[in-house]
Amino acid sequence: MPAKNTVKIYIEGGYYHLYNRGVEKRSIFQDDDDYKKFQNLLKVYLSTPKRSDLITAHYNRKNLNGQVILLAYCLMPNHFHLLVRQNSKNGIADLVRCLNTSYVTYFNKKYDRVGTLFQSRYKAALVESDSYLLHLSRYIHLNPAGLNKKIEKYPYSSYLSYIENIKTEWLKPQMILGYFKRSKRKDINDYFSYQDFVEDYQVDSEKCIKELKLESQ
Repeated sequence: MPAKNTVKIYIEGGYYHLYNRGVEKRSIFQDDDDYKKFQNLLKVYLSTPKRSDLITAHYNRKNLNGQVILLAYCLMPNHFHLLVRQNSKNGIADLVRCLNTSYVTYFNKKYDRVGTLFQSRYKAALVESDSYLLHLSRYIHLNPAGLNKKIEKYPYSSYLSYIENIKTEWLKPQMILGYFKRSKRKDINDYFSYQDFVEDYQVDSEKCIKELKLESQ
């Protein structure tokens, strides 16, 4: 029987949680350059190509700007999380294929290795409610806390873009922030802010979203 969330039926306009980990739980990001490489690949595939040819011969030339919208992400040493909206039938499949091909080629060349880097196929879980969507974004942004990192300073997630209102073409935090009065809290227990929802909310998001006991951890 297939593993949970490996059989993928995609809905145009649907929101999905994409995640995968390294084969044998190995590290897929070993230094700062590796994290930046993956972040740059997201930027390349999800941004509008510029005349300067943002997508060079180094990358798969597929461009998915407008076909997949990235709402939130977090890169961890041995796994990653992406929260996306799919706007075209094959958007997610194309994005993950491009990311996988480009990143694994880079990683294997850098570390003089061959073979697969990720464990089996990536997982994709359909987000079925607004509550699920919000708690999922919270769960993703809290991941670095498990590494004893301050999540507001962790450089490999979208959280800083959320609370500082950093605008980039390839990341769309406003789709989540639209549920809150403001992104950054003004004072203690600012219940109208996204920051308070993430950092001080008293309900455990994993209890709200059962699927978040991930195989990727």
